[in-house]
Order: sequence, then structure tokens, then C-alpha cells
Amino acid sequence: MQLAGARAAKAENEEKSGNEQSSDRPKVFFVMGITTAFSSRKRRDSIRENWMPQGEDLKKLEKEKGIIIRFVIGHSASPGGILDRAIDAEDAQHKDFLRLNHVEGYHELSSKTQIYFSSAAAKWDADFYIKVDDDVHVNLGMVGSLLARHRSKPRVYIGCMKSGPVLAQKGVKYHEPEYWKFGEEGNKYFRHATGQIYAISKDLATYISVNRHVLHRYANEDVSLGSWFIGLDVEHIDDRSLCCGTPPDCEWKAQAGNPCAASFDWSCSGMCKSAERMEEVHQRCGEGDGAVWHTSF
Repeated sequence: MQLAGARAAKAENEEKSGNEQSSDRPKVFFVMGITTAFSSRKRRDSIRENWMPQGEDLKKLEKEKGIIIRFVIGHSASPGGILDRAIDAEDAQHKDFLRLNHVEGYHELSSKTQIYFSSAAAKWDADFYIKVDDDVHVNLGMVGSLLARHRSKPRVYIGCMKSGPVLAQKGVKYHEPEYWKFGEEGNKYFRHATGQIYAISKDLATYISVNRHVLHRYANEDVSLGSWFIGLDVEHIDDRSLCCGTPPDCEWKAQAGNPCAASFDWSCSGMCKSAERMEEVHQRCGEGDGAVWHTSF
């Protein structure tokens, strides 16, 4: 990690972000990247209309709380085409995208995740970097409180830890072409955070950025991330408030005064029909629109 840190420091002096050197990165609490796709405009709008501040409030969140939120997307296989122009227009309206040097595609999620963490670490000097899918309900105040408890730890990997079966059969969802690396048939993956939402500390984002060209990518993005940390001195933190179910689960917890940090449906690997249901889930499971402003981090 010391070698990685030294290399990262050297890279900071050499790389530029826009017209500014990355050494001028603003210091923030956390960066939340919402992974999205060209076809997910309705999902993005449902998030904007519910748990993600917009316009001046988004700028205020960055300035007063040190929280950066961006939709994360690359470009199409035909750069400058209709898909890219649609995102350009949407970004001009909302100014809430982080564009990656990456060709979009479902089977490229491991690469996209790697590039996201590298790009975010180059742009912002954050204590934590979060990846979340665009079909997850988030309570920002609860996320901030959760992360603040681990601020003093150098290398943390936070999420809902799981260990599912390695699927060797071709044609099934989540098939693992490199299944043989995980031992005998029927074995399970090592413990790793489920892919809907997870957070990593600054040192780990730096590690990914510095070593991105030699980090192996498996078929499944969450497995890839877990594999990058398996041989490092990293504290795995299993926090189930990041994987509550949608109502009634998250609603009961909110009514008990303990709102969830994030909610989704395991059966859909995200919130089922999220564009249609996000408002309802926010009303029933939200921490209150002012919570993030009144919570001390």
C-alpha cells in the first residue's frame, strides 16, 4: 500500500483533470456514483424527483456537507451518436453526470466500476467512494452517518457481504466463465459486497487507480471488486442497513426511528419497477427531506 501510495502521489503530479492538475482536487466527505445506462432516463428522473437533490441544492450539498453525487456513464460504441447526444443534453439540463472514458455494455460492468473509481479519485479527494445502482433507494443522511463511524480507519470495504455459488453452467444469469479458478464444482465465491451499493475508503480507491491495468476482471462486477481486496489488509464491514427490502421491511424500520441507508428487492437485484415505485418507497421509507442537512458528519 505504501508503494501504491507513492505511485499515486507521483501520478497526481503528472495527470491532469481538465485544465487543472489532480493535486488541486477538492476535499470532500464522499463521492456517490450512480451507475446508469443510456436506456435508464426514467430511473434517473425518479431518483432526481425523490432522494437526490437538484440544481442549487446539489451544489449546496457539495459545499456544505462535502457530498458529491453523480450519475456515472461512459459513451456508446459510436461516439457522438444519438445516445451520446441525449446524455449531453440531459447533462446540460441537470449537470449531474460523471462521464467515463468507457464503452457502455452490460458485460463491461467490471471495467466500468474500475474506471469509475479511478476517475472519481482523480477528480475528488474523498474519504469514501460509493457505487450504487440506479434502481436503489438511498437515504443520504443515513449513508453519511454510517460512513462517519468508519472515518478513522484507513482501508475499509463496506456493504452487505455475501457469498453465492459459482455458476459454471453456460447460459445462466451470472455465469462465471472462470469458474475453475474457484475450486471444485459447487464451490462458493469468497465473501464480497453485493453489487447494488457499496463503499470503499480513499486508500482502496487509490489502489484501484494505481493498479487498474493489472487488476483482473471477472464476469461479475461485485466479485471483481472483492477479488481486488482479498489479498490486502482490508477491513470488510457487513452493514445490513445497506440492503433493506422495500416496504414493508424498510417502512417498519423507518417507523421505528431507524431508517435504512438503502433499500431494494433481492428478487430483482434492485428495486422491482424502480421508475414507477421510487416515489412510493421514498414516501414510506425516506428519512425526511431535511435529514441530510441536519445530520452531523
